[in-house]
Amino acid sequence: MATLTVLKFPTSDGAEKAAAKLLNLQQQQLIKVEDMAVVSWESGKKKPRTRQAVPTTQLGALDGAFWGLLFGLIFFMPLLGAAIGALTGALAGSMTDFGIDDDFIKKVREQVTEGTSALFALTSDAVVDRVVDAFKDEKFEIVATNLPSEQESKLREIFEHPSV
Repeated sequence: MATLTVLKFPTSDGAEKAAAKLLNLQQQQLIKVEDMAVVSWESGKKKPRTRQAVPTTQLGALDGAFWGLLFGLIFFMPLLGAAIGALTGALAGSMTDFGIDDDFIKKVREQVTEGTSALFALTSDAVVDRVVDAFKDEKFEIVATNLPSEQESKLREIFEHPSV
């Protein structure tokens, strides 16, 4: 099963760098990147810039419509007001197959803000110790995953204390 993870970086370019690192790890066969997207929100901008980060030569597990819908729910729908609340609920409901619920959307919306960036990665088959080692010097926070809470806690602990 693929895991959707959202990592927040304290700079607007941190997610881009992490995406490149993740693709490099995939080339080394240390993780399989099913799909990923990057959100970069530069200081002074009203809204973030988004892009699907999997090269177009690869077929992503999720398409641009999925990422567009997800980012719309997280970053752009709140700006449109409560008049489309029912539509937002219906759209969000269609994403529960991926473990994306209202809580997931709320967490990401609250934490990915101006001056930060986020990497949305759908991955599987990770060689965890090697991936953790590759990211040990990166500053990021795990915002959300679609893992069961026990597995999510373990993942957070691994990245907070890589030597454990």
